This record gives sequence, structure tokens and C-alpha cells, in this order.
Amino acid sequence: MPDAFTSVLVGFAHELRGAGLMVGTGDVLTYLAAMTPLDPTDLIDLYWAGRATLVSRHEDDSVYDQVFRRYFLGQDAPAAIALMLDPDSVAEAEAALVMPGPEPGPEDEVEDQERPLLGWMASGVDALKHRSFTACTPDELAALRRIMTRMRLTPPRRRTRRTRPATGRGTEPDLRATIRESMRMHGEPPGQLYFRQRKTKLRPLILILDVSGSMADYSRHLLQFAHAAARASSGRVEVFCFGTRLTRITRELDRQRIDAALEEAARTVVDWEGGTRIGQSLDTFVKTWGRGSLCRGGVVVICSDGLDRGDPEVLAKAMERLARLCHRIVWLNPHKGDNRDFRPSTLGMMVAAPHIDLLLSGHDLASLEELAAALPVLS
Repeated sequence: MPDAFTSVLVGFAHELRGAGLMVGTGDVLTYLAAMTPLDPTDLIDLYWAGRATLVSRHEDDSVYDQVFRRYFLGQDAPAAIALMLDPDSVAEAEAALVMPGPEPGPEDEVEDQERPLLGWMASGVDALKHRSFTACTPDELAALRRIMTRMRLTPPRRRTRRTRPATGRGTEPDLRATIRESMRMHGEPPGQLYFRQRKTKLRPLILILDVSGSMADYSRHLLQFAHAAARASSGRVEVFCFGTRLTRITRELDRQRIDAALEEAARTVVDWEGGTRIGQSLDTFVKTWGRGSLCRGGVVVICSDGLDRGDPEVLAKAMERLARLCHRIVWLNPHKGDNRDFRPSTLGMMVAAPHIDLLLSGHDLASLEELAAALPVLS
């Protein structure tokens, strides 16, 4: 096993000790031996190997799960960068962890009924995540919602004009650090050269969701996904929805409980499950929100089936201007499904197609995971 992975696993054992678990040196060596034939980047292997070797008492299971979530799945997880975890592995691990959800309140009894289902999902999550939202039972949709709350949408990074000290050889000399080191050595030249490099920051992420009548089977699930993305992302996430008009619902979704967030959004959106005017809605977005820092250089994700009842010329101009303002445009069309040879057939999609950088379906959990995997590498 590579030394980098060994240090990560030993660090996990130290975290368990800090949480009060009795983890000895022999237990750590057994854990490393158990992981030797397994894949150290697979969270399922990491979880169950550690559960079998590092936990000696049943009452410590909940503490182990909490430490595992924090160390491997947290927003600033120490092991995330070293192991380069992929979204599929993260989602499967979340399905395997039978723990209470993060939504406190009167729904706890309902949550207790969902926990046995998550245990079943540990073995059947791969089949479930490829099932369309429209074909899922209420229990399966509840389980998918629990997995969806742990997904992370990480947009690509961009270089800023500001600089920071470089860990290696940067892009420009750091004169201040060089002079400071020389003064510390009483005027002698420093033993090494110091450099600076450009800082990076996450690009803004804008989700524009179609909640018209033709998207009724998918709009609620996409709003749940947007709620999870807005709460989990470390960067700026803005959420809009449209039917015949555009409505900003970022503040409405800024609530811990998904049901309360959706109820607040439903009160704000007056054209829910009505007609569709994609061109007019995008034109409003570009004129009202796109000219500032919200959209400029960001990644825009549009979720719609492309059934536009407005003027196609308005949609064409809005997409053209939006493509010039933002970094990339991603379009989720549920009618695409699993068809890799999908070609737009509606007038709205054909008009928008020349300006779309990435076309996905968004009809099931697997396609949303594909979006999560594609966002960080959108160049």
C-alpha cells in the first residue's frame, strides 16, 4: 500500500482515538493488512474494513460512523484530497451508512422507518441510481433523497489576480519573503529562492430550473438536488426557476429542512406547473442578473425539456448572450434519458444546442452524479 494511503488510514485511527474509541496499535496494523488487497480509494472498502477491525464494542458503532463521515465525507475532509474520491464512491458510501439524517424535527419517526431501507441500498444502490425518478416508489424516492443530500457540486476553479506564497516554484519571485529571509540572516543571501503563485477560487454556480407543467415529474427532485447543492457547496450557488417568468429562490432554499425550503419556494413561484417561456426567462436572467458578478465567469446549469412556447428568436439571442457572459453552459434534459445518441427534437432545444457545452439527462441519480463528476473539470 502506498505511504500516502497508509498515513491517511493511520490518521483515521488517531481520529477514532480522539473520539474515545479504544484503538490500539495492533488494531491499526490489522486495519492496514485488511486494506492491502482492497482498493483504498473505495469508501465502501474503507468503511467496512475499519468497522470490522477498529470497533470492538457495538455501542461504539455510532461514534465510528460520525468520525468516518467527518474524516472521509465532510466538506473539508482530511482524506478527500489524498484519496481523490469520486462522486459515485461517495454516494455509495452514504447509502451504506445507516445513520439519522440531518433534518431534526417531527419527521424523526419517518426517518426511523427509512433507515432499514438504506441498509438494503448498500447492496442495491447501483441499480436504484439508474432508475428514473418517475419509476421509483415513494420509499425509493425517500432513500434517493437521503443520498442526494450528501452529493457535492464543485464548479471548476479560476485563477485570480491576487497571489500567495508558492509551495514550490511559482510564477513570479517573492521579493518581500526573500528580503525578510535575508534580514533574518543579517544581510546574507537566503539559501533558497522564494516565489508567489496566483490564487484560485471556485467559479459561481447558477442553477436555472424549469418548473412548468411538462417538467412536473422531475421538477421537485431537481429542486431537492438544488437545495442539497446550495447547502453543501463551499462556493457561491444561486438557484432560479421559471415557467412563464423567472424567479430567484436562493433565499427560499436556504433552510435546513428540505420540506420547509420547498414550501417556501412554492409560495414564491407563482407559475408553478404552468406554461413554458424559456427564451423570455433566460432573457430576463441575462438582463437582470447576468451583467454583474453573479453570472460572469460562472457555470450555468439549465434543467429543462426544451418545450418553449415563446419566440425562438428571443431564446436564440438570450442563449448567445448568456454563452458570452458565463464560463460554460450545462443543460439537463430528462427526455435524453440513457440515450447517448440523443439529438434535440424540440424547437427550443434545437435553438439552444449550438450554445450548450455539455448535455446530460438529469432523469435519475446516476445522471446527477455524472453532472457532479463533470463540473470540476469543465475547462
